[in-house]
Amino acid sequence: MSLTSVPQMTSAESLDAYPAGQRISTTSGPAWRDVRLSVFSLTSTSEAFNMPAVAEPFIVWVTSGEAETQEREQDGPWMTSRIKRGSLFVTAAGAPYEFRWKRLSAEPFEVVMVLLGLALFEEALQDVYGANAAHATLRDISGFEDPQLVSLLQCLREEADRPKASKLFTRGVAQALCIHLARNYVELDNSSSKEASSLPAFKLRRITAWMAEHMAQEFSLALLAEQAGMSEYHFNRLFKRAVGIPPSQYQIKLRINAARRLLRETEMTVVTIANEVGYSNPSHFSRIFRKDTGFSPSDYRRQR
Repeated sequence: MSLTSVPQMTSAESLDAYPAGQRISTTSGPAWRDVRLSVFSLTSTSEAFNMPAVAEPFIVWVTSGEAETQEREQDGPWMTSRIKRGSLFVTAAGAPYEFRWKRLSAEPFEVVMVLLGLALFEEALQDVYGANAAHATLRDISGFEDPQLVSLLQCLREEADRPKASKLFTRGVAQALCIHLARNYVELDNSSSKEASSLPAFKLRRITAWMAEHMAQEFSLALLAEQAGMSEYHFNRLFKRAVGIPPSQYQIKLRINAARRLLRETEMTVVTIANEVGYSNPSHFSRIFRKDTGFSPSDYRRQR
């Protein structure tokens, strides 16, 4: 999958579309509101793909096979890990990244991907760190082992195989996973003597998740600033510092990325897609789309 075909950010529900290999199963239904689990079989001997960012923290658990993996953000240096059954990756909200692997054994290479609900993880940060939760940031960790974490993931996978999963059980295990991550893989920055240089990670995750869910609504800096508990001026400045663009432009990016996906994956008309992503004026939508992609919506669709 080429880098140009992958958005900078996507939703938890859409992330399954980007890993290479075959998706064997994925969870759905009310029992899985706070956590999502998908199983992938990576059948080729080697492959590379690109992953967009999501607001939610997620875990990748290797359940069979051995491989050498490499990952990097944008054009940064490659980080290499040798992984086997039981190896884990933890990824916090952040930038999209490139991932590639080479199988080192004949055994099928299978992974389980678990995304944790943002509200549930923030609740865990509050439980573990209290007033310092605003300074808590989940670390990105690659190719490590943690038997306790694996045992919790195994419970979740077994529940996913049941004909009818229990909402109480899945939420309980998801809470335990969040607490375990908060206790063991979170860093605190308690530099309270000076103004924060950007939004705290947990606030950024919450705000970007809300924006993705409500991208079709009219942009309101006041509403976003209120959710962050800041003045409009302060929020706008810190958001831009954290993400690289102002929140208004970020919403446009969300809308255009959603429109690109709908143009490629559905037969919806351009007018319908424009309305779907928040533009009541199709001409205005077309101008914004062309400015971002270099193509009109119709020309972009014909490139499928």
